[in-house]
Amino acid sequence: MIKGVMFDFSGTLFRIESAAQWLRAVATKAGLDVPEGELDACVSRLEEFGAQPGGVPPRTVPPHLEALWRERDLTAERHRAAFTALTREAKLPAADLAEALYERSQVSGAWLPYPDTEETLRALRGRGIPVAVVSNIGWDMRPVFRDHGVDDLVDAYFLSFECGVKKPDPRIFQMACNKLGVAPGDALMVGDEPVADVGAATLGCRVHLVDPLPVDQRPGALAEVLQLL
Repeated sequence: MIKGVMFDFSGTLFRIESAAQWLRAVATKAGLDVPEGELDACVSRLEEFGAQPGGVPPRTVPPHLEALWRERDLTAERHRAAFTALTREAKLPAADLAEALYERSQVSGAWLPYPDTEETLRALRGRGIPVAVVSNIGWDMRPVFRDHGVDDLVDAYFLSFECGVKKPDPRIFQMACNKLGVAPGDALMVGDEPVADVGAATLGCRVHLVDPLPVDQRPGALAEVLQLL
């Protein structure tokens, strides 16, 4: 019997805007008049390097950034350094856009909840099942939950940069289970990453994976969680 549920953040409960929207929003705010073809080419390079926090994973990580990339979620400083370095590798229309892009990735308006996020969290609250968010991340995304009106449906947050440990290390899942007051065998981890999120299974937690599709392409995937209870 499931007595507590842990959710990943990006690609599970929320999804960031597309890389194209991300770059265009920052370029427009900076007052840059960049030809459409140049913007599109830059978007492709940003996606190749996985330079958007919460966006598509990198297809290529430059060798000199590999160590920083592996440790990016352990501190806020490493997270910023890793992603701004990758954006610079993408040959931006203006060099100073790297910091602006990183800041944009933390704006609540850049994130959208999946269509069934609120209803699923609300249904769990109605059943008296506590919820934790367990995320590999380098910044505090609690304001995203608050601004989208679902923060009151989450009981606790376990963020890698605050915990000093990241998924799939079982310690971060154990921290969450302890806070929720449930044994790992009575907990469910819901996420989108087969390696990171399946780490919960080493403790005996059940794991349910969802596809990190764009928001408009994934109706009902979270609602399936309710059928597992």
